[in-house]
Amino acid sequence: MLTPFKNEPFTDFTLPNNRSRMEETLSRVEAELGRTYPLIIGGERVSTAQTFVSINPSDKDQVVATFSKAGVDEANRAIEVAYQRFTYWSRVPPDERANILLRAANIMRKRRFELTAWMVFEVGKNWLEADADVAEAIDYCEFYAREMLRYAEGQPLTELPGEHNTYVYLPLGVVAVIPPWNFPLAILVGMTTAALVTGNTVVLKPASDSPTIGYKFVEIMEEAGLPPGVLNYIPGSGGEIGDFIVSHPKTRMIAFTGSKAVGLRINELAAKPQKGQKWIKRVIAEMGGKDAIIMDDEFPDWDYAIDQIIVSAYGYQGQKCSAASRLIVVDSIYDKFIDTLVDKVKTIDIGPAKENHFMGPVINERAERSILEYIEIGKTEGKLLTGGKKAPGNGYYIEPTIFSDVDPYARIAQEEIFGPVLSVIRAKDYDHAIEIANSTEYGLTGAVFTLNPDKIHKAKQEFFVGNLYINRKCTGALVGSQPFGGFNMSGTDSKAGGRDYLLLFLQAKTISHRY
Repeated sequence: MLTPFKNEPFTDFTLPNNRSRMEETLSRVEAELGRTYPLIIGGERVSTAQTFVSINPSDKDQVVATFSKAGVDEANRAIEVAYQRFTYWSRVPPDERANILLRAANIMRKRRFELTAWMVFEVGKNWLEADADVAEAIDYCEFYAREMLRYAEGQPLTELPGEHNTYVYLPLGVVAVIPPWNFPLAILVGMTTAALVTGNTVVLKPASDSPTIGYKFVEIMEEAGLPPGVLNYIPGSGGEIGDFIVSHPKTRMIAFTGSKAVGLRINELAAKPQKGQKWIKRVIAEMGGKDAIIMDDEFPDWDYAIDQIIVSAYGYQGQKCSAASRLIVVDSIYDKFIDTLVDKVKTIDIGPAKENHFMGPVINERAERSILEYIEIGKTEGKLLTGGKKAPGNGYYIEPTIFSDVDPYARIAQEEIFGPVLSVIRAKDYDHAIEIANSTEYGLTGAVFTLNPDKIHKAKQEFFVGNLYINRKCTGALVGSQPFGGFNMSGTDSKAGGRDYLLLFLQAKTISHRY
């Protein structure tokens, strides 16, 4: 009997033992940088003539790893293998599939510092952000294993005389998993384990900025006892193989997390049936956000609120779809509150993730260029209060930036920047603040700071987001407690880490037996 699900605790790096262990692990992992990794198809390691490199964004001269690059031939082979293995894997008892996830969770616990270190180097997360990523990955394994056992029990039906009726869940087929780089372990693990534990086979195309972490996960699943061919790993260019994977007639479902543009393209491609396709493809598309925090005049603890705003806006350099990129402040406290916020933001330290600064680099040169372009736009749309340029270092560092007096419909208040840029908007009053918060095409996360119960009730009723937080940061949803997913152009609201999530990877069958 499994114990009830419980979230994995975070590592306390203020403890000397944890800190020294992390430093030792970073040194050990750094010695492993620069290795070459293959594809994994049907359990076989496959090398290709074409390769690409993963770069440490904290030090753009440091190669994290070189990867074989999958093309259309390799992608087709991976889908065919997964399709063939589906018949076997779909009939493996649910408890056996769940046990593989539980074993994987235990392996991740043993390798926790190592996995954390790989994310520090490959995607520029500081120690806490990377450790939380590992903890969330463990949570997904534990939670979805328990959820599969619950779904395997079947569902109650109304009894009929002379008939025995049952209602069971079946897996779908081959699931293409296309995860992002910003949660390179947690989101990848969440989508992949949900597909696997429900009896589907997987073709995993990791983000090109974080392939090493994905490879380490596949190794963990192999060690946990996952049979060959059930999970196939094909890093490669989205432009070269992405459309092919999505459009392939034997792909049954696509689980995607990433940008709005790519998510909409996947949805469009998946909707068009291909020759030989027998089904309507199912799509999970979790996309972007333009998340707002409302600061009301009936919340006296400014120090606490500002700390929560800073973590929301600048944690992991603002590279979270849940990150606060809009701060809406009511007029009565606007000027004084912003002055206090700016003073605190100016104290944020920036530097290499290995050194565990609060802020590290953005992910790559393309992201850096895009963010700096938005900052230039912001200079024409608002008042630059702090930041606004590159920070020193041989990586992709950008200062934490604040623009004030931004119009709610300005580009920097409407478009996802995905970087450390916060637009501050003045609201006439609380009702106006709610109206502004709802004025974008997105609807992922939001937060409200107020002690007024009527205003809290109004936010619950009218603030149109998939994850609403009252008097706390708008990032950091926990598996099991805060199922995650958004409205409108933020995606399909799949609610990862919730009790509905596995249903998306299953189809229901009713069996009626007359006797």
